[in-house]
Amino acid sequence: MDYVIVLILQVLYSVASLALICAGLAVIFGMMRVINLAHGEFIMLGGFTTVFATQAGIPIVVSMLIVAPIVVAVIGLMIERLVVRHLYGRMIDTMLATWGLSLLLIGAATMLFGNSVAGISAPFGSFTVGQYGVSVYEMFIVAVTVLLLIACYLLLRFTKLGLIARGTMQNSEMAASLGISPSKVYSITFTAGAALNGLAGALLAPLSGVVPTMGKAYVAKAFITVISGGEAILTGLVSASGLLGSVGTLTTFATTPVVGDAALLLAAIILLRFLPNGITGRFFKGSI
Repeated sequence: MDYVIVLILQVLYSVASLALICAGLAVIFGMMRVINLAHGEFIMLGGFTTVFATQAGIPIVVSMLIVAPIVVAVIGLMIERLVVRHLYGRMIDTMLATWGLSLLLIGAATMLFGNSVAGISAPFGSFTVGQYGVSVYEMFIVAVTVLLLIACYLLLRFTKLGLIARGTMQNSEMAASLGISPSKVYSITFTAGAALNGLAGALLAPLSGVVPTMGKAYVAKAFITVISGGEAILTGLVSASGLLGSVGTLTTFATTPVVGDAALLLAAIILLRFLPNGITGRFFKGSI
């Protein structure tokens, strides 16, 4: 019974961490149809920000939840203003530009911080379930992810800003005719997506360590999950993360992490074979 409880907790953590690393991409791709190949590097910047802010004496929770998202949001805003906003509607050009940006950020981080792993200790300690130890910090990540998803839902569903964002996503020309500036909406959306990436990198830094190339470990899973979720931003994110995260974790426990990652990819391939428009293309239609 203890093993089952630990397994359930690990599945919850895996699902939450997968949703966390996908949230920024889901917002940017889902609302703007911009394929951001520098997604992983925004996560990396959030990780480095947390490490250096914590080493400078800022409490680790403040570094993770406040400092890192703000710093990466500012960087994302500058990138949107200088590069991305000139390429809206040109998907291939946007992919090439963000791929080049990815290489630039990796190179800059390597020159500034070196190619060694930087890290900080995970806070909060652990608790026991029978003979098994469970990290309190992993459960903290689960709680933060749940609160984040609830906050995003409330923002998109019940606020004027959320209504404007969804309206612009569905028909930017109609939104412009009503006096809404699509460029400002896209700028805010891209900045919010960058902030979510910064938060993901910050929360994962104590567990994975931070290195300039760490984003490559997350970007493939993020794209697979977001595409599998379909058009609905939050519903697709939650459903795809729940399915793929559970498959990957349960397979990892039964075999090895490598086989677990392969099982996650295979599950996504099978899912898209039978549901080419993603989970929300078939189910949960009309959801956010």
